[in-house]
Amino acid sequence: MDHLTECRACFSPAPFLFLPMGKHAPGQMLIKAGDEKKSQPAFPLNTQVCLQCGLIQIADQVPEDFFRHYLYVPSGAATMHTHFKGLSEALLKVAGQGGLIVDIGCNDGLMLEMCNKQGARTLGIDPAANIAEQARARGVEVHLAYFNPDTANDVLKKHGKAEVIVTTNTFNHIGDLHNFMKGVSVLLSETGNFVVEVPRAKEMLDTAVFDNIYHEHVSEFSLLSMVRLGEFFDLDVTDVSLLPIIHGGSMRVYFTRKTAGKNASPIVQSLLKEETDAGMLERDTYVKQAKHFDEIGNKLRRILDGYKSQGLRIAGYGASARGNTMITYYRIDTSYLDFLVDKNPLKHGMYAPNTRVPIKPTEAIEVEKPDVLLVLAWNFFTEIKQQQSAFLARGGKFVVPYPEPIIVG
Repeated sequence: MDHLTECRACFSPAPFLFLPMGKHAPGQMLIKAGDEKKSQPAFPLNTQVCLQCGLIQIADQVPEDFFRHYLYVPSGAATMHTHFKGLSEALLKVAGQGGLIVDIGCNDGLMLEMCNKQGARTLGIDPAANIAEQARARGVEVHLAYFNPDTANDVLKKHGKAEVIVTTNTFNHIGDLHNFMKGVSVLLSETGNFVVEVPRAKEMLDTAVFDNIYHEHVSEFSLLSMVRLGEFFDLDVTDVSLLPIIHGGSMRVYFTRKTAGKNASPIVQSLLKEETDAGMLERDTYVKQAKHFDEIGNKLRRILDGYKSQGLRIAGYGASARGNTMITYYRIDTSYLDFLVDKNPLKHGMYAPNTRVPIKPTEAIEVEKPDVLLVLAWNFFTEIKQQQSAFLARGGKFVVPYPEPIIVG
C-alpha cells in the first residue's frame, strides 16, 4: 500500500496527501561496488498529514528485516556526544537509584555507555546485529530484537520492570505505533517514564524542510499526535523539552502512566497551543509549504548550474538518508556531484541509492580538492564548517540548502 487510509497515531480517516515525492529506493539502501548498474526496489514516497492530530506520515513500505543490518551510527558526530551526555544525565534523574534504563533502538550504545559511566543499570534493545556489536564493545548489554509486546515480555522476565524506557530518533521509524506502545505498557513500571526524542513536525513545517521524510522515517510527530497516541494506553504527556540543534529541531517528550497522577508541566499546553496557532491542523498550511519546498529545490539547482557552467567540481557532504532523499527528489545526481563524503566507514566505497553518486571518506576533500561542497548534512553544518577550515582557507565554498539555500565561503 503506497498511502495510508487512516492516521497511525489517532486512527482518524483519510490523512491528506500534500507532497507526493515519486518513487525512491530507501535512503539507507546503499549500493555495493560492482552493483551500481543494477536496479533497486523503489517505493512511492507519498507524504500525508492527519488534520486531526498533525502527524505527518508515509505508508510503511520498508522491506521486512531492513533494520537487521543498519548503516547509521550517531557517534560520528561530535554534536551527538554532547547531546547524549545531557540526555543520560536527565534520564538518571528520573530513573532513581538502581532503576533500569532501557534504550529501544540503542544503535552503537553511545548514550547507554554514558549512563553506565554514571553507575546506571541499563539494557539496549536493537535489531541490527552489526551495530549491536559496536554497542557491546562499549560495555553495553544488548537484547537483539525488534521491540514489540513479545520482546517486552522476554525482557521483563529477565530484567524486571523499567523505570525509564527511552527511544531516540527511533519512534519515527515505527510503522505500527500501537503495537510498539503495547510493548511499552508491558515493560514500564507504574511510576516510570517513557521518554521519546524525535524531530518535531512543527519545526519542519515552519521552514518547509521535508528532507527528513523518507521510507525509514514513516512519521514526523506533532506534540498533539503524541498526546492522542498516549491516550490509547492511559499514558499522559507530562513534560517536553525542545532540542533546537538536534536533527533540525527535535523534542524530548515524557510520558507517565495516568495512575501515577503526575501533573503536566505548563510547557505542554503552551506547545500544543503553538501548534494550533501555526496551522498544523489546516490543509492550506501544507499546500503552501509543499510549494515552498519545491522552490528551495529550484533555487538550489540554479546555484549548482552556475558552478557547473564555470567548470567547478562539486561534492556532497553527508550520505545520510535525509541527504539521499533530498538529492533524489531534487534530481541532483552525478551530473552535478562528483562524489559524496561521509565520516561513517560503513558507507565508504558504496554508492548512494537512486542517484548512484559514489561515497568516499571525508579525507577525499583534501585529496581531490572539490571547489564546492553541497552540505547534505546541513543540520550539522556548524560542526562541518569547523572541521573543514582548510577547505575554506583555499577558497572553497559551501552550499547550505536549508532553511533557504545560502553560499558560505
